Amino acid sequence: MIIGIDHIVLTVRSLDVTCEFYARVLGFRRSDVQGQPTGLHFGQQKINVHETGRTFDPKAVHPTPGSADVCFITEQSIEEVCCHLKECNVEVEVGPISRTGARGEMTSVYFRDPDNNLIEVASY
Repeated sequence: MIIGIDHIVLTVRSLDVTCEFYARVLGFRRSDVQGQPTGLHFGQQKINVHETGRTFDPKAVHPTPGSADVCFITEQSIEEVCCHLKECNVEVEVGPISRTGARGEMTSVYFRDPDNNLIEVASY
């Protein structure tokens, strides 16, 4: 019945800090449309970004900054990702490390965004 994920929602402390981080570190593209959540676009997906106290309905019962744990897939090597993270002054928390993803074996690196969400970038 389900074939994919269209978008997820992150609740954050600062819209601008979060959007700058995801644009600079992961190359996401920000979009702002009046009356809609700010979007961070990548590939054929997006993240809707809700700022604490300025969320959109319907929403999770207890939207909380720092509660997400998400994995993004890259076509770059994990070594390239690690070099880029270092250039962006982003501290790698774990990795590179072997993991099993939805499509099988992959190599991952973990770090935190400005709200301490756990971000995994993986390469198959």
